[in-house]
Amino acid sequence: MNGLTGAYVPGSSALHRLPPGAKLLGLAAACTGLLLLPTPAALAGAAAVVALLYALSRVGWAAAWAQVKPVRWFAVALFAVQLAFSGPEGAVTATLRVVLAVALAGLVTLTTRTSDLMACLERRLAVVRVAGLDPFRVSLLLSLTLRSVPVVAGLAVRVREAQRARGVERSVRAFAVPLVVGALRHADALGEALSARGLDDAD
Repeated sequence: MNGLTGAYVPGSSALHRLPPGAKLLGLAAACTGLLLLPTPAALAGAAAVVALLYALSRVGWAAAWAQVKPVRWFAVALFAVQLAFSGPEGAVTATLRVVLAVALAGLVTLTTRTSDLMACLERRLAVVRVAGLDPFRVSLLLSLTLRSVPVVAGLAVRVREAQRARGVERSVRAFAVPLVVGALRHADALGEALSARGLDDAD
């Protein structure tokens, strides 16, 4: 399953060895903590901690950059909007929160196999059987959603770069149509891969 979408980087670091449940819980706690940090200085400290975690994971800085690269233009736009409404400090604070949350989520996917993540979610979601849902399918949906975020974000970056090359960066249609088509192609390829592994909708 990991080969379908995953950004997992094999390794033996302490972060790789942590149970998936602990990493997901830590991610939730860390993202909550980011919302509570009130100043750019405090968030700069958090950024140093995130950088240290990436160094400890030994996934490589290219893999680390790949996690936040797709949201760089969104971060620029967010900074500009927040600068207009909240001033420099509010802009820096809001932008750092988003970028650091994305980086932390990326670190979880880089150090956790998709199969392990799914198994953890499936155990935690056993309660949904009461509602007639299959925990495996729900965990698969959540895992693939998490994995597909950087894929679609990367697609958006490529479409944006193609727009600039053609000189139509102001055209909403020139951005939206290729993005939707690319996302649908990705979904179709993913569906075919799942079907080939016997994970389609058939009972």
